[in-house]
Amino acid sequence: MTTTAFQARTAYARDAILSATPAQLVVMLYDRLELDLQRAELAQAEERWADASQPLRHAQDIITELQLSLRLDVWDDAEKLFAIYTYVRNALVAANVSHDIERTREAARLIAPLASAWRTAAEEVGQLSAQQRLEQQGGLGVA
Repeated sequence: MTTTAFQARTAYARDAILSATPAQLVVMLYDRLELDLQRAELAQAEERWADASQPLRHAQDIITELQLSLRLDVWDDAEKLFAIYTYVRNALVAANVSHDIERTREAARLIAPLASAWRTAAEEVGQLSAQQRLEQQGGLGVA
């Protein structure tokens, strides 16, 4: 049986998700969220409302997933982030229902600094983990 390019890409994506750290998974969600918002904005700018609807709905699903992953009992500012997510999700619903490109742009502007912060945090956690592994192995990777 010949593996198609689609099957190979799907397998690669699945493996990337399964091997990702929690921080990397959040970054992946933000990456896809930003992509969805870009696609929706492009479709809205061209007045292709049906084409804008799917990425807007998917972006809402991602926001919901981000909300569900928040540990309100662990982090003092989690409620503030939850409120931002709620505002963005409501903006995306309004953008979809009323064909309002400005609401999509507003959502993208609010998400961009959050995505950047998560990327930075995930990178720092990754560097710290790599340094800890080196230290556990004697500094040179040799036990």
